[in-house]
Amino acid sequence: MATADERNRGIHIGEVHGAFAIGDHNTVTHNEHTTGRPGADPAHEELLTAVRQLREDLARVVETPQVTLLSAELTDAQEEIETTGSTAPGRLDRLRTALADAGTVTGMLASGAAVGQAVAALLGG
Repeated sequence: MATADERNRGIHIGEVHGAFAIGDHNTVTHNEHTTGRPGADPAHEELLTAVRQLREDLARVVETPQVTLLSAELTDAQEEIETTGSTAPGRLDRLRTALADAGTVTGMLASGAAVGQAVAALLGG
């Protein structure tokens, strides 16, 4: 005897995690990434966390040309890390320069120091 669910709506599948196949002659491939970023290393994960925090902090300070440039560099760095798992050396150099140029603001923010330290570590000093 069919249940009420089977009579009214056919087959019901609740939540599915992973990979599955229904029917004959199916092939299932399941690839899972833990971070969502290919090749992300701990140093870039640390930089990403610091970049996100500094971007939040900069949203609360007075906008200057230096802060605007730094915000743009932070946005680009965040997108690059989230997409590729790392940053190009040129991006790190631009970020370090933008941090220095906005030093009067970033010097007062712990998040600014964290980004500076993470960039220095990735650039080797």
